[in-house]
Amino acid sequence: MTDTVLEIDGLSVFYGSAQAINDLSLSLARGEMLALIGANGAGKSTLFKAICGMVPARDGDIRFKGDSLKGVRPARITERGIAMVPEGRRLFRSLSVEENLVLGGYVKRPGPWTLDKVYSIFPVLKERRHQPATSLSGGQQQMVAIGRALMSNPEVLLLDELSLGLAPVIIRDIYALLPKILGEGLSTILVEQDVTRALSVSNRVVCMLEGHVSLQGRSDAFTHAEISAAYFGT
Repeated sequence: MTDTVLEIDGLSVFYGSAQAINDLSLSLARGEMLALIGANGAGKSTLFKAICGMVPARDGDIRFKGDSLKGVRPARITERGIAMVPEGRRLFRSLSVEENLVLGGYVKRPGPWTLDKVYSIFPVLKERRHQPATSLSGGQQQMVAIGRALMSNPEVLLLDELSLGLAPVIIRDIYALLPKILGEGLSTILVEQDVTRALSVSNRVVCMLEGHVSLQGRSDAFTHAEISAAYFGT
């Protein structure tokens, strides 16, 4: 992991007059798993939306493999190789499991992820491929959301609140599959409320507080007290 695939430099994002992100800088190395933690309202989801072109940056820059993403349309960002699994999954209600997955591959990027590959990781989805995606359990819907993102063959995968609303046993099962998913050389940013779990699966951690970075470094480099102080601002 020597080269930087994603670089955020002095980023500021506003919703009207309210500032959601304030002069934020971080980087993601090729093949790295970065945990992004912070309390609700810290700006984590806004950062993901900014990376994907869904909200504009007022100041600073976002660079993917050296090229600025400012002003680039979300569809074009996906075509370049960034995919997000959004908070709440946001599956297409009127479409089947397989139709949701196929839509993820509309960009036709070359790479290892195909429908058969997704089904090999999540065999239950193959069994239920003709069912409406939103008729599945919460955990299975999360698998569809992950599979849909993978179908675009991204180089950077953004995972927003992977375990939100899921039973502990389902969370465990999904996290157990991450090594197979990330083994394809993906660079990943994981937003996760379960700080202990996030630290256990990541190389580095960034903590956000009120729109800025309050702590960053190796995931095993900080005490519980240091993480807590950065998380709550105490």
